[in-house]
Amino acid sequence: MTAASVAQRQHLVGAVLVTLGMAATVGGALGFEHIGGYIPCALCLLQRNPYYYGIPLGILAIVASAIKLPAWITRTLLLLVGILMLVGAGLGVYHSGVEWHFWEGPSTCATTAQGVSSDVGDLLGDLDAKHAPSCTDAALRVFGLSFAGWNVITSLVLAAIALRGAAKA
Repeated sequence: MTAASVAQRQHLVGAVLVTLGMAATVGGALGFEHIGGYIPCALCLLQRNPYYYGIPLGILAIVASAIKLPAWITRTLLLLVGILMLVGAGLGVYHSGVEWHFWEGPSTCATTAQGVSSDVGDLLGDLDAKHAPSCTDAALRVFGLSFAGWNVITSLVLAAIALRGAAKA
């Protein structure tokens, strides 16, 4: 194998891994929301944005590598994905700090409560029963980390994969 083909394979593997990782992460978040019933707060929704922007860039990096476009295109796309994942990690650190009360969160950190009935008779009962989430309270902790904390770890791992894939072989 030539050095160019090894580098191209490294770029393709990095692009596939990071794109699948981003899709699985945001898919898991959507699953917790729509299947598990965890209503995301405004900061939770904000943390999804790097994934929403990164997945199409990752797909473009896969295509660019698969059709053998110049390597700089794939490297640039992976670099952008890596930067987005670092931004995602920063957002996760900020949200985790808000949850642990290390610093104040935004003053208007709430989303609308989902699942409120459209039936007028049930509307008042639903409004009393449904409450929008707060950015300062973690909905769930697994091994001591909230969703925001796990997002920090996941974003850093995905950033490392993207940046390693972007590096020349």
